[in-house]
Amino acid sequence: MRKFASLLFMLFVGATSSANGGQFSTTIEMQARNGTTFYVPGLITGLGAVDWMVDTGSGYMTINEDILALLKVKGAARFVKNLRGRLADGSELDVPIYSVDALSIGDACWLRDVEVAVFPGSTRPILGLNALQRTAPFIFSFEPPELVLSHCDGVTDVVAISQAAPTE
Repeated sequence: MRKFASLLFMLFVGATSSANGGQFSTTIEMQARNGTTFYVPGLITGLGAVDWMVDTGSGYMTINEDILALLKVKGAARFVKNLRGRLADGSELDVPIYSVDALSIGDACWLRDVEVAVFPGSTRPILGLNALQRTAPFIFSFEPPELVLSHCDGVTDVVAISQAAPTE
């Protein structure tokens, strides 16, 4: 009976571990700016390094027109649709939605084919809920300031690394 109980316990632990595989496996330190605004580093294939402003109130990741122009030259973004969005101040804005080949949150969490809203001018890139949902369950921690993400793709594709050239 004791052997049976031990075997049952090991099966339970093994099943629990495999069911939770990938959950909370990637921790990314956030940098606090202006007290309540947090940023995480990242990469966009075809562009290079970016600082994502973490915004859990934004439905989409956002990039600006300058970033889009560079991605289009490299063939790393394709048009998906137009969308009417509501901004934090209540105003509405028609924005194009593009799919970006690959991007990272930190250096260890890669996402492929991510939809991004393109804002006019040189606005800062925003890490929105459409990307964060793909890493669910996730934790946004104030103390210490970090994101803890699940189900991230690692850098397994040499093409993704080679396309992530630094911006000038």
